[in-house]
Amino acid sequence: MIKKLLLTMVALSGVNAISVAQADELVDKRWYVAPFGTFVQPAGDRGTDTGWGGGMGFGKMLNEHFNLELKGFTQGLNNSNGTGRWDMTGATADVQYFISRGTLSPYTVIGLGGINTTHNARSAAGFIGEAGAGLTYEICDNFLVRSDVRYRYNNNFNNNLQSGPTEFNDMVVNLGFVVPFGDKPKATVVVAPAPVVPAPVVVAKTDCSTLDSDHDGVNDCNDQCPDTLSGVKVSIAGCWIVDVKFDNDKDVIKPQYFKNLDNVATRIKEHPELVIEVQGHTSKTGGLKHNLELSERRAAAVKKYLVDGSKSPNLTTKGYGWTHPIDTNDTDAGRANNRRVQLEVNGQSQKPLVK
Repeated sequence: MIKKLLLTMVALSGVNAISVAQADELVDKRWYVAPFGTFVQPAGDRGTDTGWGGGMGFGKMLNEHFNLELKGFTQGLNNSNGTGRWDMTGATADVQYFISRGTLSPYTVIGLGGINTTHNARSAAGFIGEAGAGLTYEICDNFLVRSDVRYRYNNNFNNNLQSGPTEFNDMVVNLGFVVPFGDKPKATVVVAPAPVVPAPVVVAKTDCSTLDSDHDGVNDCNDQCPDTLSGVKVSIAGCWIVDVKFDNDKDVIKPQYFKNLDNVATRIKEHPELVIEVQGHTSKTGGLKHNLELSERRAAAVKKYLVDGSKSPNLTTKGYGWTHPIDTNDTDAGRANNRRVQLEVNGQSQKPLVK
């Protein structure tokens, strides 16, 4: 029963992995070593007790979800009834699928390889296949604790190590650590290019720094959005901003933003000719698909608040996930700034001002 459940779990995770979009440009692709200790619980087909062992893995992180690892091990099974000790030395090629990567990273694993078994002065080479699941916990960028539980199938191809079966079934529990080589990739802050500043209208002998044509409090020399609606909140560049930020993994608008949104809703109703896209954004935690869906829900929540049940064909929503950060994703403050909703009015992005 354990064998069937583990194999089914690994197969389903493999199918899911094929459909995952690899859009992360900061994928960790470092090589690593992974020493480990092992506890072995054999089934009754060996007629022996539990045992211990250890080994070493050498692998590479291929992308956001997959590791490839070569692993060697040696293990011994004790026997209390006098039928003899079992000594096993072998190696496998493992494929690990990480459901997500973070401080705590769950994964499934399948492995194929060979084994040499010695029992009562007889030796035999055989085939092994393993399937299981585990977790890694990141202590720091270059040190992770790792543990997994595996079902192991061993076929010794009719080499008579004992009178009885030549196929064996074991449960293997591994505990060790992973040491990646080199520096872990870090996210870089993507700075949006400054909008093109329109040439100021030259009035004979009139200094633009003394003019404010759209009455938004920003003089015409510094105003990058010269036709801002009267009474809306603007940045130091004179552009309309809607500064709404969210808690991690939430799409609920906090009450502190209601007053600002009420003002925006009034301006939209007064100017139905405006074409506005409500844009949702997230910080870079969790999976890409989850964050795209979360950003769309955030945008939809702000739109629902602004239109309050009425139809507004010129007000649309779009989720951008983590693809348009305005701050670093390496700090709590930076991630908080990236969890936001902003407006794009008539094709010009209105970004919150981050100090």
